[in-house]
Amino acid sequence: MTKRMTIMLVAVAVVFGGIFGFKAFMNTMIGNFIDNMPEQPASITATEASQQRWAQETTAVGSFRAVNGAQLTTEASGIVTEIHFENGDRVTEGQRLVSLDIEADEADLRSLNAAEKLASMELERYQRLFNEGNSSKSELQRRESEAAQATAAVKAQEARIRQKTIRAPFDGVSGIRQVNIGQYVSPGSPVVAVQALDPIYLNFDLPERQLASVTEGMPVRVRVDAYGEAMFEGEVTAIEPGVNESTRTFTVQATLENPDQQLRPGMFGRVTLTLGEPQDLIVVPQTAIQFDPYGNSVFVLNENEEDELRVTRRFVRTGNRRGDLIAVLDGLEEGERIATSGLLKLRNNGLVEVNDDPSVQPTSELEPTPANQ
Repeated sequence: MTKRMTIMLVAVAVVFGGIFGFKAFMNTMIGNFIDNMPEQPASITATEASQQRWAQETTAVGSFRAVNGAQLTTEASGIVTEIHFENGDRVTEGQRLVSLDIEADEADLRSLNAAEKLASMELERYQRLFNEGNSSKSELQRRESEAAQATAAVKAQEARIRQKTIRAPFDGVSGIRQVNIGQYVSPGSPVVAVQALDPIYLNFDLPERQLASVTEGMPVRVRVDAYGEAMFEGEVTAIEPGVNESTRTFTVQATLENPDQQLRPGMFGRVTLTLGEPQDLIVVPQTAIQFDPYGNSVFVLNENEEDELRVTRRFVRTGNRRGDLIAVLDGLEEGERIATSGLLKLRNNGLVEVNDDPSVQPTSELEPTPANQ
């Protein structure tokens, strides 16, 4: 029994030893084959880092706001008797827009005027009596008080009548009216919106790091989607003194002339703000930058002693972007050749070949204008 067990154990050891030996042999052969396999170059496109003169600009998005804009409402209740404007009319300050029924109010005013006249006559009579010594000082003061109250009642009624005529508070353009003739309106009911459109404000936010670079009077250029590539020009007229704690941004207000009233409150505008004199910068296509959480980098092409073209990964500090280009502030020199596509398949010191076919080159325009499809 012992002899059989020994033979079986030896046989098992031989079988498993052969299996593991063969596995180790195969792994060695595969490793040697891979190590000795010729390196395949990665196909890429490339360009040279160039120097361009860029104006110091920053971009932002903002919204237009009217210099003066109000939703007019009524202060008194009544029936609408007249509407003195058409929707979208240009209106002037003080122009009548809507009138309410004032017939009953005018009757009350006539009654109060009569009472004021009587109080004034009584005051004159008691003034004479007091001067003649036939009336007391307290009686004269009571008549003076009654006359003053009558005058105040007249002025209050005149104010109530004025409240029933809604006027434009400033020059502007009327909106669409919210009332009709014969309609009863109560205090606070919306009547019509009036907006002053020339000039017009544009409010936009900038990061706090640019606070020291922005001053009043700086020129701005604005483009809006409604007018394609048309540019509107203005200047910075106000800067919010505080920085928003949540977003770490501050608000800038620009004023633009708007004689044709093309710009309207609520429109979206793309702002370009000039911050200073132009600078000479190293620029590359944005596709050449590999953006990573730990830093941005490029792959620089170098030719070794064996005439092989290899890439070296180099970290860079980037700046503003314009169109298809991005400024490199540090880490790259003018004339250095870098990869512009195929970055995901590259590794440090990897072998590459450059595809010079123009049809596969990434775009590198400062102001790209892609056609609408």
